[in-house]
Amino acid sequence: MLSVKVFTFNPIQENTYVLYNEEKQCCIIDPGCYFSEEKLELKKFIDEESLQPLLLLNTHCHLDHVFGNKFVYETWKLSLHIHEKEKSVLGFAPQSGAMYQLPFENYDAELSFINEGTKIAIGKDELEIRFTPGHSPGSVSYYNKEGKYIIGGDVLFKGSIGRTDFPGCDFSTLINSIQTQFFTLPDETKVYSGHGPATTIGYEKMNNPFVKES
Repeated sequence: MLSVKVFTFNPIQENTYVLYNEEKQCCIIDPGCYFSEEKLELKKFIDEESLQPLLLLNTHCHLDHVFGNKFVYETWKLSLHIHEKEKSVLGFAPQSGAMYQLPFENYDAELSFINEGTKIAIGKDELEIRFTPGHSPGSVSYYNKEGKYIIGGDVLFKGSIGRTDFPGCDFSTLINSIQTQFFTLPDETKVYSGHGPATTIGYEKMNNPFVKES
């Protein structure tokens, strides 16, 4: 089963995830490490746990989720996996960085495109790809049925939802993604978000003012 390690990185306080199994295989999702000490913290955990990184995944490509892509690529030789609709968002990330006074070197190597409805393997473990646009045009979420959790990026937060005032965002699309791709999961499913604490599908159905069910 895939265990979850959470790091909170960069001035925007983004959650970076390492999923790893008993065979010491792992994937890295949304490496937001911006400062040198954050990159070292990520590497130290992987080294101390003797993990073998197999995949580099982004839920979406807003700047705070991609700061560490280049570092991960150069350290473990992992090409980046994203939805094809996120390619332009990734390309714009350095401009966003300049606007936020957070300059960085963007990932500029090979891209591997992932499709909704497919599965990604980490050894014997699997992540189901769910297409969850709205906050970003090609946002995807990674669902682990065995572990009863979903890595959702900036789609659904505890008591809130992702912003929809960026280029390529759409409020109604985001709400539809939550209702069709998140709220169809079991209530006990844990939601690991791109920012803030984890929550559950059941809690958000009952309490989230943007999407709660009556």
